[in-house]
Amino acid sequence: MTRSLLLLFSLAALTAAPSSDIALRLSRWKQVQMPYDSSGLDTRQRQVVDKLVEASRYMELIYWQQSDPEALQLYRSTRDPQLKRLLAINGCRFDLIDENKPFVGSQPIPPGRNLYPAGLTRPEIEAYVKTHPAEKDAIYSPYTVLRWNSKKLDAIPYHVEYKQYLDPAARLLREAAGLSSDQDFAHFLRLRADALLSDDYYPSDLVWVDLRNPKIDVIFAPYETYLDDVLGVKTSYSSAILIRNEPESQKLAVYQKYVPDIQDALPLPPEDRPSKRGHLTPLEVMDAPLRTGDLLHGYQAVADNLPNDPRIHAAKGTKKIFFKNFMDARVNYVVLPLAKYLMPATEAARASAEGYMAAVVLHEISHGLGPAYSRVNGKQAPITEAIGPVYSALEEAKADVAGMFGLQWLMDHGALPKNRAEEYYASYVAGIFRTVRYGTAEAHGRAEMMEFNFLAEQKAVVRSAGKYSVDYSKIPAAIARLTKELLEIEATGARSRAEAWFNRYDKMPPELAEALKAGRDLPVDIEPVFAFRVID
Repeated sequence: MTRSLLLLFSLAALTAAPSSDIALRLSRWKQVQMPYDSSGLDTRQRQVVDKLVEASRYMELIYWQQSDPEALQLYRSTRDPQLKRLLAINGCRFDLIDENKPFVGSQPIPPGRNLYPAGLTRPEIEAYVKTHPAEKDAIYSPYTVLRWNSKKLDAIPYHVEYKQYLDPAARLLREAAGLSSDQDFAHFLRLRADALLSDDYYPSDLVWVDLRNPKIDVIFAPYETYLDDVLGVKTSYSSAILIRNEPESQKLAVYQKYVPDIQDALPLPPEDRPSKRGHLTPLEVMDAPLRTGDLLHGYQAVADNLPNDPRIHAAKGTKKIFFKNFMDARVNYVVLPLAKYLMPATEAARASAEGYMAAVVLHEISHGLGPAYSRVNGKQAPITEAIGPVYSALEEAKADVAGMFGLQWLMDHGALPKNRAEEYYASYVAGIFRTVRYGTAEAHGRAEMMEFNFLAEQKAVVRSAGKYSVDYSKIPAAIARLTKELLEIEATGARSRAEAWFNRYDKMPPELAEALKAGRDLPVDIEPVFAFRVID
Protein backbone atom coordinates (compact mmCIF):
# COMPACT_ATOMS: atom_id res chain seq x y z
CA MET A 1 0.00 0.00 0.00
CA THR A 2 1.40 3.42 -0.92
CA ARG A 3 2.23 6.04 1.71
CA SER A 4 -0.43 8.38 0.30
CA LEU A 5 -3.13 5.73 0.71
CA LEU A 6 -1.95 4.98 4.23
CA LEU A 7 -2.21 8.67 5.01
CA LEU A 8 -5.75 8.83 3.67
CA PHE A 9 -6.81 5.85 5.78
CA SER A 10 -5.17 7.27 8.91
CA LEU A 11 -6.75 10.68 8.34
CA ALA A 12 -10.17 9.15 7.90
CA ALA A 13 -9.84 7.66 11.38
CA LEU A 14 -9.10 11.02 12.97
CA THR A 15 -11.85 13.11 14.50
CA ALA A 16 -11.68 16.88 14.52
CA ALA A 17 -12.65 18.80 17.62
CA PRO A 18 -16.28 19.98 17.79
CA SER A 19 -17.06 23.01 15.66
CA SER A 20 -17.57 25.09 18.80
CA ASP A 21 -14.02 24.27 19.93
CA ILE A 22 -12.62 25.10 16.49
CA ALA A 23 -14.52 28.40 16.52
CA LEU A 24 -13.16 29.25 19.98
CA ARG A 25 -9.60 28.57 18.85
CA LEU A 26 -10.10 30.71 15.75
CA SER A 27 -11.45 33.57 17.86
CA ARG A 28 -7.98 33.99 19.37
CA TRP A 29 -6.68 35.17 16.00
CA LYS A 30 -7.38 38.56 14.46
CA GLN A 31 -7.42 38.48 10.67
CA VAL A 32 -5.39 41.41 9.36
CA GLN A 33 -4.96 42.32 5.72
CA MET A 34 -1.32 42.60 4.62
CA PRO A 35 -1.62 44.41 1.29
CA TYR A 36 1.08 44.41 -1.35
CA ASP A 37 1.90 48.01 -2.24
CA SER A 38 3.89 47.89 -5.47
CA SER A 39 3.57 51.60 -6.21
CA GLY A 40 7.23 52.22 -5.36
CA LEU A 41 8.50 49.40 -7.58
CA ASP A 42 9.35 49.52 -11.26
CA THR A 43 8.31 46.85 -13.75
CA ARG A 44 11.38 44.67 -13.28
CA GLN A 45 11.15 44.86 -9.51
CA ARG A 46 7.54 43.70 -9.67
CA GLN A 47 8.62 40.78 -11.83
CA VAL A 48 11.28 39.90 -9.26
CA VAL A 49 8.63 39.88 -6.54
CA ASP A 50 6.41 37.61 -8.64
CA LYS A 51 9.24 35.07 -8.98
CA LEU A 52 9.98 35.23 -5.26
CA VAL A 53 6.31 34.61 -4.49
CA GLU A 54 6.38 31.46 -6.62
CA ALA A 55 9.58 30.28 -4.97
CA SER A 56 8.21 30.97 -1.49
CA ARG A 57 5.36 28.53 -2.02
CA TYR A 58 7.91 25.71 -2.15
CA MET A 59 9.28 26.79 1.25
CA GLU A 60 5.73 26.49 2.55
CA LEU A 61 5.37 22.97 1.20
CA ILE A 62 8.65 21.85 2.76
CA TYR A 63 7.62 23.31 6.11
CA TRP A 64 4.45 21.20 6.17
CA GLN A 65 6.55 18.11 5.38
CA GLN A 66 8.76 18.93 8.35
CA SER A 67 5.96 19.93 10.70
CA ASP A 68 3.04 17.59 10.01
CA PRO A 69 2.59 16.07 6.52
CA GLU A 70 -0.67 14.42 7.57
CA ALA A 71 -2.05 17.87 8.36
CA LEU A 72 -1.29 19.00 4.82
CA GLN A 73 -3.27 16.06 3.45
CA LEU A 74 -6.13 16.96 5.76
CA TYR A 75 -5.92 20.65 4.79
CA ARG A 76 -6.31 19.68 1.15
CA SER A 77 -9.10 17.16 1.68
CA THR A 78 -11.35 18.74 4.32
CA ARG A 79 -14.52 20.53 3.29
CA ASP A 80 -14.81 22.29 6.65
CA PRO A 81 -13.69 25.91 6.10
CA GLN A 82 -13.11 26.54 9.81
CA LEU A 83 -10.91 23.47 10.20
CA LYS A 84 -9.06 24.39 7.01
CA ARG A 85 -8.36 27.87 8.38
CA LEU A 86 -7.12 26.56 11.74
CA LEU A 87 -4.82 24.08 10.01
CA ALA A 88 -3.43 26.91 7.87
CA ILE A 89 -2.79 29.08 10.93
CA ASN A 90 -0.84 26.37 12.76
CA GLY A 91 0.72 24.41 9.92
CA CYS A 92 -0.15 21.27 11.85
CA ARG A 93 -2.97 19.57 13.80
CA PHE A 94 -1.85 21.15 17.07
CA ASP A 95 -2.76 24.52 18.56
CA LEU A 96 0.54 26.36 18.83
CA ILE A 97 -0.85 28.98 21.23
CA ASP A 98 -2.59 26.49 23.53
CA GLU A 99 0.22 24.25 24.76
CA ASN A 100 0.24 22.37 21.42
CA LYS A 101 -3.06 20.64 22.19
CA PRO A 102 -4.43 18.57 19.28
CA PHE A 103 -7.57 19.82 17.58
CA VAL A 104 -7.70 16.78 15.27
CA GLY A 105 -7.41 13.40 16.94
CA SER A 106 -5.93 12.91 20.40
CA GLN A 107 -2.29 12.11 19.61
CA PRO A 108 0.10 14.50 21.40
CA ILE A 109 2.48 16.55 19.30
CA PRO A 110 5.64 14.59 18.42
CA PRO A 111 8.65 16.36 20.02
CA GLY A 112 10.63 15.93 16.82
CA ARG A 113 7.73 16.51 14.44
CA ASN A 114 8.67 14.81 11.15
CA LEU A 115 12.38 15.52 11.53
CA TYR A 116 13.01 12.32 13.53
CA PRO A 117 11.62 8.79 13.61
CA ALA A 118 8.52 8.57 15.78
CA GLY A 119 9.39 8.00 19.41
CA LEU A 120 13.13 8.61 19.09
CA THR A 121 14.46 10.40 22.18
CA ARG A 122 17.53 12.48 22.89
CA PRO A 123 19.04 9.86 25.27
CA GLU A 124 18.63 7.22 22.55
CA ILE A 125 20.39 9.46 20.03
CA GLU A 126 23.20 10.20 22.48
CA ALA A 127 23.63 6.48 23.16
CA TYR A 128 23.70 5.76 19.42
CA VAL A 129 26.31 8.46 18.82
CA LYS A 130 28.54 7.01 21.54
CA THR A 131 28.73 3.76 19.62
CA HIS A 132 28.86 5.48 16.20
CA PRO A 133 31.00 8.60 16.84
CA ALA A 134 31.83 9.09 13.16
CA GLU A 135 28.14 9.79 12.50
CA LYS A 136 27.73 12.53 15.12
CA ASP A 137 28.26 15.52 12.81
CA ALA A 138 25.64 14.30 10.36
CA ILE A 139 23.16 13.37 13.09
CA TYR A 140 23.51 16.75 14.82
CA SER A 141 23.53 18.72 11.57
CA PRO A 142 20.89 21.45 11.30
CA TYR A 143 20.24 20.25 7.74
CA THR A 144 19.48 16.53 8.07
CA VAL A 145 16.41 14.48 8.89
CA LEU A 146 16.91 11.24 10.80
CA ARG A 147 15.37 7.96 9.70
CA TRP A 148 15.87 4.37 10.83
CA ASN A 149 17.34 2.03 8.23
CA SER A 150 17.06 -1.33 9.96
CA LYS A 151 19.23 -0.71 13.06
CA LYS A 152 21.18 2.13 11.47
CA LEU A 153 20.19 5.75 11.98
CA ASP A 154 20.45 7.50 8.62
CA ALA A 155 21.01 11.26 8.50
CA ILE A 156 19.49 12.34 5.18
CA PRO A 157 20.57 15.78 3.91
CA TYR A 158 17.76 18.27 3.45
CA HIS A 159 18.72 18.85 -0.18
CA VAL A 160 18.10 15.14 -0.79
CA GLU A 161 14.98 14.75 1.36
CA TYR A 162 13.25 17.83 -0.12
CA LYS A 163 14.73 17.76 -3.62
CA GLN A 164 11.34 17.85 -5.36
CA TYR A 165 10.65 21.27 -3.78
CA LEU A 166 14.16 22.70 -3.69
CA ASP A 167 14.93 22.17 -7.38
CA PRO A 168 12.07 24.41 -8.62
CA ALA A 169 12.65 26.91 -5.81
CA ALA A 170 16.30 27.28 -6.83
CA ARG A 171 15.28 27.69 -10.47
CA LEU A 172 12.87 30.49 -9.56
CA LEU A 173 15.52 32.29 -7.50
CA ARG A 174 17.84 32.22 -10.50
CA GLU A 175 15.06 33.57 -12.71
CA ALA A 176 14.46 36.36 -10.19
CA ALA A 177 18.19 37.13 -10.24
CA GLY A 178 18.08 37.43 -14.01
CA LEU A 179 15.32 40.03 -13.74
CA SER A 180 16.87 42.10 -10.95
CA SER A 181 18.61 45.39 -11.75
CA ASP A 182 20.25 45.25 -8.29
CA GLN A 183 23.37 43.26 -9.12
CA ASP A 184 24.36 42.64 -5.50
CA PHE A 185 20.92 41.24 -4.74
CA ALA A 186 21.02 39.16 -7.94
CA HIS A 187 24.39 37.73 -6.87
CA PHE A 188 22.91 36.78 -3.51
CA LEU A 189 19.91 35.09 -5.13
CA ARG A 190 22.17 32.93 -7.30
CA LEU A 191 24.26 31.93 -4.30
CA ARG A 192 21.14 31.18 -2.29
CA ALA A 193 19.86 28.99 -5.12
CA ASP A 194 23.13 27.05 -4.94
CA ALA A 195 22.76 26.75 -1.16
CA LEU A 196 19.31 25.20 -1.44
CA LEU A 197 20.84 22.37 -3.46
CA SER A 198 23.88 21.81 -1.22
CA ASP A 199 22.79 22.81 2.32
CA ASP A 200 25.86 25.07 2.49
CA TYR A 201 24.42 28.48 3.36
CA TYR A 202 27.66 30.09 4.52
CA PRO A 203 28.73 31.78 1.23
CA SER A 204 25.27 33.19 0.53
CA ASP A 205 24.78 34.29 4.14
CA LEU A 206 28.02 36.29 3.99
CA VAL A 207 26.78 38.09 0.88
CA TRP A 208 23.29 38.57 2.33
CA VAL A 209 24.56 40.33 5.45
CA ASP A 210 26.66 42.61 3.22
CA LEU A 211 23.67 43.84 1.18
CA ARG A 212 23.29 47.56 1.77
CA ASN A 213 19.81 49.08 1.91
CA PRO A 214 18.20 46.83 -0.71
CA LYS A 215 14.82 47.98 -2.00
CA ILE A 216 13.75 44.32 -2.17
CA ASP A 217 15.13 41.68 0.17
CA VAL A 218 14.17 38.14 1.06
CA ILE A 219 14.54 35.63 3.87
CA PHE A 220 14.79 32.25 2.19
CA ALA A 221 16.37 29.42 4.16
CA PRO A 222 15.99 26.92 6.99
CA TYR A 223 17.08 29.07 9.94
CA GLU A 224 15.10 28.51 13.15
CA THR A 225 14.93 25.40 15.37
CA TYR A 226 11.46 25.89 16.88
CA LEU A 227 10.15 22.56 15.53
CA ASP A 228 12.89 20.52 17.19
CA ASP A 229 12.19 19.53 20.79
CA VAL A 230 14.47 16.47 20.62
CA LEU A 231 17.99 17.80 20.03
CA GLY A 232 17.04 21.43 19.49
CA VAL A 233 19.24 21.73 16.38
CA LYS A 234 17.14 20.88 13.30
CA THR A 235 16.03 23.88 11.28
CA SER A 236 12.77 24.53 9.46
CA TYR A 237 12.29 26.34 6.17
CA SER A 238 10.77 29.79 5.86
CA SER A 239 10.58 32.74 3.52
CA ALA A 240 9.62 36.39 3.69
CA ILE A 241 9.47 38.86 0.83
CA LEU A 242 10.58 42.25 2.08
CA ILE A 243 10.12 45.76 0.67
CA ARG A 244 12.15 48.51 2.32
CA ASN A 245 10.47 51.21 4.40
CA GLU A 246 13.10 53.91 4.02
CA PRO A 247 11.79 56.57 6.47
CA GLU A 248 11.47 54.04 9.30
CA SER A 249 14.85 52.46 8.52
CA GLN A 250 16.57 55.81 8.93
CA LYS A 251 15.28 56.09 12.51
CA LEU A 252 17.39 53.12 13.64
CA ALA A 253 20.78 54.75 13.15
CA VAL A 254 21.14 55.59 16.85
CA TYR A 255 20.93 51.91 17.80
CA GLN A 256 23.30 50.76 15.09
CA LYS A 257 26.07 53.06 16.28
CA TYR A 258 26.32 51.64 19.79
CA VAL A 259 26.09 47.87 19.22
CA PRO A 260 29.81 47.24 20.00
CA ASP A 261 29.54 49.29 23.21
CA ILE A 262 26.53 47.32 24.43
CA GLN A 263 28.39 44.06 23.78
CA ASP A 264 31.36 45.34 25.79
CA ALA A 265 29.07 46.36 28.66
CA LEU A 266 27.39 42.95 29.07
CA PRO A 267 28.03 41.23 32.44
CA LEU A 268 30.37 38.57 31.05
CA PRO A 269 34.16 38.18 30.98
CA PRO A 270 35.76 39.40 27.72
CA GLU A 271 36.51 35.88 26.49
CA ASP A 272 32.77 35.13 26.44
CA ARG A 273 31.69 38.28 24.59
CA PRO A 274 33.70 38.59 21.38
CA SER A 275 34.11 42.17 20.19
CA LYS A 276 31.62 43.53 17.69
CA ARG A 277 33.88 46.42 16.68
CA GLY A 278 34.37 46.53 12.95
CA HIS A 279 31.19 44.52 12.34
CA LEU A 280 28.40 46.36 10.57
CA THR A 281 24.93 45.74 11.94
CA PRO A 282 22.39 46.15 9.13
CA LEU A 283 19.02 47.27 10.50
CA GLU A 284 16.19 47.10 7.98
CA VAL A 285 12.60 48.20 8.50
CA MET A 286 10.62 46.33 5.88
CA ASP A 287 7.04 45.60 4.94
CA ALA A 288 6.42 41.91 4.32
CA PRO A 289 3.66 41.31 1.74
CA LEU A 290 4.22 37.54 2.03
CA ARG A 291 5.66 35.10 4.57
CA THR A 292 5.69 31.32 4.43
CA GLY A 293 6.89 28.33 6.42
CA ASP A 294 8.29 28.90 9.88
CA LEU A 295 7.58 32.63 9.63
CA LEU A 296 3.90 32.10 8.83
CA HIS A 297 2.57 29.56 11.31
CA GLY A 298 1.73 30.14 14.95
CA TYR A 299 3.59 32.99 16.63
CA GLN A 300 3.77 36.00 14.31
CA ALA A 301 7.26 37.49 14.55
CA VAL A 302 7.60 41.25 14.20
CA ALA A 303 11.37 41.11 13.74
CA ASP A 304 14.20 38.72 13.02
CA ASN A 305 17.95 38.53 13.61
CA LEU A 306 19.69 36.36 11.05
CA PRO A 307 21.65 34.30 10.13
CA ASN A 308 22.02 32.11 13.22
CA ASP A 309 25.37 30.61 12.18
CA PRO A 310 28.01 31.68 14.76
CA ARG A 311 30.63 31.67 11.99
CA ILE A 312 28.70 34.48 10.28
CA HIS A 313 28.43 36.31 13.61
CA ALA A 314 32.22 36.17 13.97
CA ALA A 315 32.97 37.16 10.38
CA LYS A 316 30.25 39.72 9.65
CA GLY A 317 27.68 40.05 12.38
CA THR A 318 23.97 39.67 11.66
CA LYS A 319 21.14 41.41 9.88
CA LYS A 320 18.21 42.71 11.93
CA ILE A 321 14.91 42.89 10.06
CA PHE A 322 11.80 44.59 11.44
CA PHE A 323 8.47 43.73 9.80
CA LYS A 324 6.71 47.10 10.02
CA ASN A 325 3.27 45.91 8.89
CA PHE A 326 3.34 43.05 11.41
CA MET A 327 4.64 45.31 14.19
CA ASP A 328 1.83 47.81 13.65
CA ALA A 329 -0.79 45.07 13.74
CA ARG A 330 0.58 43.49 16.94
CA VAL A 331 0.77 46.78 18.81
CA ASN A 332 -2.60 48.11 17.69
CA TYR A 333 -4.66 44.93 18.04
CA VAL A 334 -2.99 43.14 20.97
CA VAL A 335 -0.28 44.86 23.04
CA LEU A 336 -1.82 48.24 23.83
CA PRO A 337 -5.43 47.01 24.23
CA LEU A 338 -4.30 44.22 26.59
CA ALA A 339 -2.23 46.65 28.68
CA LYS A 340 -5.44 48.54 29.51
CA TYR A 341 -6.83 45.39 31.15
CA LEU A 342 -3.68 44.26 32.98
CA MET A 343 -2.11 47.54 34.11
CA PRO A 344 -3.48 50.57 36.00
CA ALA A 345 -4.55 53.35 33.66
CA THR A 346 -1.48 55.48 34.38
CA GLU A 347 0.83 52.54 33.65
CA ALA A 348 -1.02 51.46 30.52
CA ALA A 349 -0.80 55.02 29.22
CA ARG A 350 3.00 54.88 29.49
CA ALA A 351 3.18 51.90 27.11
CA SER A 352 3.48 53.04 23.51
CA ALA A 353 4.17 51.83 20.00
CA GLU A 354 7.50 53.70 20.03
CA GLY A 355 8.50 52.21 23.39
CA TYR A 356 7.59 48.72 22.22
CA MET A 357 9.55 49.23 19.00
CA ALA A 358 12.62 50.24 21.01
CA ALA A 359 12.39 47.04 23.06
CA VAL A 360 12.00 44.94 19.91
CA VAL A 361 14.96 46.63 18.20
CA LEU A 362 17.23 45.91 21.17
CA HIS A 363 15.83 42.36 21.41
CA GLU A 364 16.90 41.63 17.85
CA ILE A 365 20.27 43.32 18.31
CA SER A 366 20.83 41.22 21.43
CA HIS A 367 20.28 37.95 19.59
CA GLY A 368 23.68 38.74 18.07
CA LEU A 369 25.29 39.70 21.38
CA GLY A 370 26.79 37.65 24.18
CA PRO A 371 28.76 34.44 23.65
CA ALA A 372 29.16 32.96 20.18
CA TYR A 373 29.84 29.46 21.55
CA SER A 374 29.55 27.53 24.79
CA ARG A 375 32.61 26.37 26.73
CA VAL A 376 32.12 22.64 27.40
CA ASN A 377 34.95 20.54 28.85
CA GLY A 378 37.47 23.12 27.75
CA LYS A 379 36.27 23.13 24.14
CA GLN A 380 33.97 25.30 22.04
CA ALA A 381 30.54 23.81 21.33
CA PRO A 382 27.51 25.23 19.51
CA ILE A 383 25.19 26.76 22.10
CA THR A 384 22.19 25.00 20.54
CA GLU A 385 23.85 21.60 20.93
CA ALA A 386 25.14 22.30 24.45
CA ILE A 387 21.82 23.56 25.81
CA GLY A 388 19.45 21.23 23.93
CA PRO A 389 15.69 21.71 23.51
CA VAL A 390 15.41 24.51 26.10
CA TYR A 391 17.75 26.63 23.96
CA SER A 392 14.97 28.36 21.99
CA ALA A 393 13.29 29.70 25.14
CA LEU A 394 16.65 30.55 26.71
CA GLU A 395 17.80 32.52 23.68
CA GLU A 396 14.51 34.41 23.39
CA ALA A 397 14.70 35.36 27.06
CA LYS A 398 18.35 36.36 26.74
CA ALA A 399 17.49 38.64 23.83
CA ASP A 400 14.62 40.21 25.80
CA VAL A 401 16.56 41.04 28.94
CA ALA A 402 19.92 41.79 27.32
CA GLY A 403 17.94 44.12 25.06
CA MET A 404 16.47 45.96 28.04
CA PHE A 405 19.93 46.01 29.63
CA GLY A 406 21.12 47.64 26.40
CA LEU A 407 18.30 50.19 26.46
CA GLN A 408 19.29 51.15 29.99
CA TRP A 409 22.93 51.50 28.86
CA LEU A 410 21.86 53.80 26.02
CA MET A 411 19.93 55.98 28.46
CA ASP A 412 22.77 56.02 30.98
CA HIS A 413 25.21 57.14 28.28
CA GLY A 414 23.04 59.86 26.77
CA ALA A 415 22.20 58.08 23.51
CA LEU A 416 18.50 57.92 24.47
CA PRO A 417 16.64 60.33 26.77
CA LYS A 418 16.38 59.14 30.37
CA ASN A 419 12.93 60.65 30.67
CA ARG A 420 11.63 57.85 28.42
CA ALA A 421 12.70 55.06 30.81
CA GLU A 422 9.19 54.53 32.17
CA GLU A 423 7.81 54.37 28.62
CA TYR A 424 10.37 51.72 27.63
CA TYR A 425 9.87 49.54 30.71
CA ALA A 426 6.07 49.83 30.67
CA SER A 427 6.05 48.87 26.98
CA TYR A 428 8.31 45.86 27.67
CA VAL A 429 6.07 44.61 30.49
CA ALA A 430 2.95 45.19 28.38
CA GLY A 431 4.55 42.98 25.75
CA ILE A 432 5.07 40.24 28.33
CA PHE A 433 1.34 40.10 29.04
CA ARG A 434 0.73 39.56 25.35
CA THR A 435 3.31 36.79 24.97
CA VAL A 436 2.51 34.66 28.03
CA ARG A 437 -0.92 34.03 26.53
CA TYR A 438 0.84 31.65 24.11
CA GLY A 439 1.56 29.20 26.90
CA THR A 440 4.90 27.67 27.75
CA ALA A 441 4.97 25.11 24.93
CA GLU A 442 5.89 28.03 22.64
CA ALA A 443 9.45 29.33 23.04
CA HIS A 444 8.58 33.03 23.34
CA GLY A 445 5.76 32.28 25.78
CA ARG A 446 8.02 30.16 27.97
CA ALA A 447 10.75 32.80 27.88
CA GLU A 448 8.50 35.65 28.94
CA MET A 449 6.67 33.60 31.56
CA MET A 450 10.06 33.02 33.16
CA GLU A 451 10.93 36.72 32.89
CA PHE A 452 7.65 37.77 34.48
CA ASN A 453 8.06 35.42 37.45
CA PHE A 454 11.64 36.50 38.05
CA LEU A 455 10.72 40.18 37.89
CA ALA A 456 7.79 39.59 40.25
CA GLU A 457 10.08 37.74 42.68
CA GLN A 458 12.44 40.72 42.59
CA LYS A 459 9.49 43.08 43.26
CA ALA A 460 10.22 44.85 39.97
CA VAL A 461 6.66 44.03 38.83
CA VAL A 462 4.08 44.26 41.60
CA ARG A 463 0.41 43.32 41.77
CA SER A 464 -2.24 45.46 43.41
CA ALA A 465 -6.02 45.28 43.08
CA GLY A 466 -5.68 42.67 40.34
CA LYS A 467 -3.43 44.79 38.11
CA TYR A 468 0.31 45.00 37.62
CA SER A 469 2.64 47.98 37.97
CA VAL A 470 6.34 48.41 37.29
CA ASP A 471 8.64 49.51 40.11
CA TYR A 472 10.92 51.70 38.05
CA SER A 473 13.48 51.91 40.86
CA LYS A 474 13.94 48.13 40.94
CA ILE A 475 13.52 46.91 37.38
CA PRO A 476 16.94 47.98 35.99
CA ALA A 477 18.82 45.97 38.63
CA ALA A 478 16.49 42.97 38.23
CA ILE A 479 17.02 43.03 34.47
CA ALA A 480 20.80 43.18 34.98
CA ARG A 481 20.74 40.16 37.32
CA LEU A 482 18.65 38.09 34.93
CA THR A 483 20.83 39.12 31.98
CA LYS A 484 23.93 37.89 33.82
CA GLU A 485 22.31 34.56 34.70
CA LEU A 486 21.16 33.77 31.16
CA LEU A 487 24.41 34.88 29.53
CA GLU A 488 26.40 32.69 31.92
CA ILE A 489 24.20 29.70 31.10
CA GLU A 490 24.86 30.15 27.38
CA ALA A 491 28.58 30.79 27.86
CA THR A 492 29.08 27.66 29.94
CA GLY A 493 26.67 25.43 28.02
CA ALA A 494 25.05 24.50 31.33
CA ARG A 495 22.06 22.47 30.15
CA SER A 496 21.01 21.28 33.60
CA ARG A 497 21.26 24.84 34.95
CA ALA A 498 19.06 26.10 32.11
CA GLU A 499 16.48 23.37 32.64
CA ALA A 500 16.40 23.96 36.39
CA TRP A 501 16.05 27.72 35.93
CA PHE A 502 13.07 27.38 33.59
CA ASN A 503 11.46 24.67 35.70
CA ARG A 504 11.62 27.09 38.61
CA TYR A 505 10.23 30.15 36.85
CA ASP A 506 8.12 29.12 33.84
CA LYS A 507 4.78 28.34 35.54
CA MET A 508 1.78 30.61 35.11
CA PRO A 509 0.80 32.08 38.53
CA PRO A 510 -2.93 31.58 39.23
CA GLU A 511 -3.40 35.30 39.89
CA LEU A 512 -1.92 36.20 36.49
CA ALA A 513 -4.12 33.60 34.79
CA GLU A 514 -7.11 35.19 36.50
CA ALA A 515 -6.05 38.70 35.48
CA LEU A 516 -5.62 37.64 31.86
CA LYS A 517 -9.27 36.58 31.76
CA ALA A 518 -10.19 40.26 31.65
CA GLY A 519 -8.78 40.41 28.14
CA ARG A 520 -10.24 37.11 26.97
CA ASP A 521 -12.09 38.80 24.12
CA LEU A 522 -8.90 40.28 22.70
CA PRO A 523 -7.00 38.29 20.08
CA VAL A 524 -3.87 36.44 21.15
CA ASP A 525 -2.17 37.18 17.84
CA ILE A 526 -2.81 38.24 14.29
CA GLU A 527 -3.57 36.03 11.31
CA PRO A 528 -2.03 37.71 8.25
CA VAL A 529 -4.13 37.71 5.09
CA PHE A 530 -1.96 38.24 2.03
CA ALA A 531 -2.76 39.41 -1.47
CA PHE A 532 -0.90 36.32 -2.71
CA ARG A 533 -1.99 32.69 -2.57
CA VAL A 534 0.20 30.78 -0.10
CA ILE A 535 -0.73 27.14 -0.70
CA ASP A 536 -3.23 25.15 -2.72
